[in-house]
Amino acid sequence: MNNPFTLSFGKKPLQYISRISQTNEIIENFNIPTPSNQIYMITGVRGSGKTVMMAAIASELKKNEEWIVVELNPTRDLLQSLAAKLYSLPEMHTHFVEAKLDFTVLGFGVSVESAAPVTDIESAIELMLAELQRKQKRLLITVDEITNCEYIKVFASSFQIFMRQEYPIFLLMTGLYDNIYSLQNEDSLTFLYRAPKMILEPLNYTAVRKHYMDIFNLDMETAGEMTGLTKGYPFAFQVLGYLCWENKGIKTMEEILTEYDQYLEEYVYSKIWSELSELDRKILIEMSVSGETKVKNIRERIEMKSEKFSIYRDRLKRKGVLDTSKYGEVSFILPRFAEFVMTRMI
Repeated sequence: MNNPFTLSFGKKPLQYISRISQTNEIIENFNIPTPSNQIYMITGVRGSGKTVMMAAIASELKKNEEWIVVELNPTRDLLQSLAAKLYSLPEMHTHFVEAKLDFTVLGFGVSVESAAPVTDIESAIELMLAELQRKQKRLLITVDEITNCEYIKVFASSFQIFMRQEYPIFLLMTGLYDNIYSLQNEDSLTFLYRAPKMILEPLNYTAVRKHYMDIFNLDMETAGEMTGLTKGYPFAFQVLGYLCWENKGIKTMEEILTEYDQYLEEYVYSKIWSELSELDRKILIEMSVSGETKVKNIRERIEMKSEKFSIYRDRLKRKGVLDTSKYGEVSFILPRFAEFVMTRMI
């Protein structure tokens, strides 16, 4: 049997722990006759499963003939890509031709006799959406790893217009919190503030432990120790499982942990660290060295006022590094991140 775990990002692994509640919330809302939301944004730290969750939702909706799902590349002209992909859909192409829609000026489609060519890309999409609506179809657009770039801003502005015109169009986007925060703060895109943001929390510990027990034939205690090493972080769940599978009967858990730390550092943690400010790092280094979790004590050790510390605490929470759920305390949310921070001091 091949290794059931994977180190690849974005691809649904064989051992996949679904986020049942959050996934069902989006699917159920999109499927009701009058949805309360037509946009959801999924955010979380790198390796938290944003792309996999989005793909799972898209796959589930595809099973319903009422739905059409289109995936767009955020680094290209999204409106042009959307129009081209809609026109090329086998189930809709014939209907567009029968409706005498001529998009040749825009670089796709066929010339239609006695029909005036459509010259504006936004108008072209509106005509297509009207045809989809007439055929009682719903359209889900997925965009992975958005940034605050011109293509995304133009697309989001057009999407807002399509929603106001009550077309059956839905949007699912993933992105790092800072990128989403930056995008929704654009003057023309403040409507995105109202779009629900799914912040991916750690995986269910019971589910992680059960997977390890079943795959490695472990007792509850041993599987629980492995689960603790992952802290429910999806990428860590995959990495630890992958290494244990590859080294069964060869290496001890202590030896595997050395590789585990290396994979976490090279795939995720080094990138996270590179995006932190000097003061972000100062807080994390103090926490790692002292083991302190109480905010008051950490502030006093680094001589930082409460107001200023609150800003950086919230920044590190948004970046998926710190858990701030306990009043007056902070702790590392990522597995063995304190150990990683210690290596940055050398």
